[in-house]
Order: sequence, then structure tokens, then C-alpha cells
Amino acid sequence: MKISVITVTYNSASTIEETIESVLSQNYSDIEYIIVDGNSTDGTTDIIKRYESRISRFISEPDNGLYDALNKGISMATGDVIGIIHSDDVLASPDVLQTIAEAFETYNTDSVYGDLVYVDKNDPMKLIRYWQAGKYNMKKMAKGWMPPHPTFYIRREIYNRYGSFDTRYRISADYDFMVRMLHVNKISTLYIPLILVKMKIGGESNRSLGNIIRKTREDIRAMKTNGLNSITGIMNKNLSKIRQLFPNSKLKRQII
Repeated sequence: MKISVITVTYNSASTIEETIESVLSQNYSDIEYIIVDGNSTDGTTDIIKRYESRISRFISEPDNGLYDALNKGISMATGDVIGIIHSDDVLASPDVLQTIAEAFETYNTDSVYGDLVYVDKNDPMKLIRYWQAGKYNMKKMAKGWMPPHPTFYIRREIYNRYGSFDTRYRISADYDFMVRMLHVNKISTLYIPLILVKMKIGGESNRSLGNIIRKTREDIRAMKTNGLNSITGIMNKNLSKIRQLFPNSKLKRQII
């Protein structure tokens, strides 16, 4: 089983090398690694080129935002399964892709996902939030639940069948995508109860009050478009983030 991993970058010189090394250090061998750069000007491409012999596809050109760039990567992918690792995130251990491949092969599922932790950008061992996803069911998604998108791996044939990211969303296209896949098209999925990704605090959707407001509006639009109750959904979606700030001691010990 070939796994295509896509990283989208733009002026990520301070973080991209750690992201690349977390992919290239995986124990699983059948990996197609694709990097789509948005014409960076800060030295990002110089760092990527140092690893170019071990990267399957690399392009650097202007794009129309994150999701346009991700769609480019998806269109280039040839793997059986496609996953995404953002340019300031890392795979949590060298066994992540091996674990994902085994889950697909053992359970013959359309998609898998796992847990994600937010860590301090200067101290990766300092836990900020723990997103323990839990098992999927339709009732949870109707109440605003979603799996952590950077841990969501999906068969390429599902992209071919149902489409990729809707670029009319600037911040919430990942949420819209997962609702379309799981709730509307009812693809099968499997929860892997392990930390798969470490995300450094400071994502696109949380960088400013304006982005938080825009994300909320886009989340509501995605809920309405896909037949979910937006009032209940948005309340529970935001409350879940508060709960992530207070993981129990057992969960904390998993990353220390």
C-alpha cells in the first residue's frame, strides 16, 4: 500500500525542516512525499531542495490559498491512501504511517484518523491542548464533532469519487470536507487511539480575532450546507476546544 503524504508550504523556513524530517524518518517505506510551495520568499525552498532527492514531487508556484494548494497536491498523488501534514506540524513518531497502513489493510476501511496534540512552538514537549478524537458516530458529528484533520487519511479513490476541498471556504474547507465524506457520503472510518500528529500552536484559523470570526461563520455555512444543526453544532464544536485544554494526567504522560 502506497501512502501519499502532502505538505503545503508558504514562508515556512522556521518549521519546514522538522516537518520534512518527521516524514522521511518514518519506518514505513512505501511513501510518496509531495510538497506544494506557494512561491515562498524566505528561504523555504532552499531548505526543501536539500531533501529533493528524497521527495517524490515538489513544485513552487503562486496559488489561491491553502486549499487550492492542497487540491494541487491531491491531483498529483498516486498513492492508495492520501494524508496531509502541514508545514508547522510533525508526525508524532516514526511508526505513524506503519500504524495507518496496518489499519487500512486489516479493517479495509475508507479512512482512518487518530489523536492530535497542540504543543508549544518553542518546546514540543510542553502540552497545550490534547485533541482526543474518540470513535466516530453520526450523532456526534451532528452535534459539531469532527476528527482532527491532520490525522485524517483517506483512500485516493474516495477523493476521485466525491471530490476534494471546496475552495470557496478560506478557513473551514477541511471541516466541510470531512462532513461531506463522513456525514453526507457516509464513507467508512476507523479511529486509531494514538497520538498521530503534533501541531505547534498558531494555526491559520486561530491567528487573529478576524480569522476566528470568519472560521465560525464558515463552520456555520458548512453545517447548513451539509444538513447539520448549526446552532447546536457550533456551540459543541467550541466547547470541545475548551475541554482539550484540561487533559487528564494519563493523557499528558503519553507525550512526555
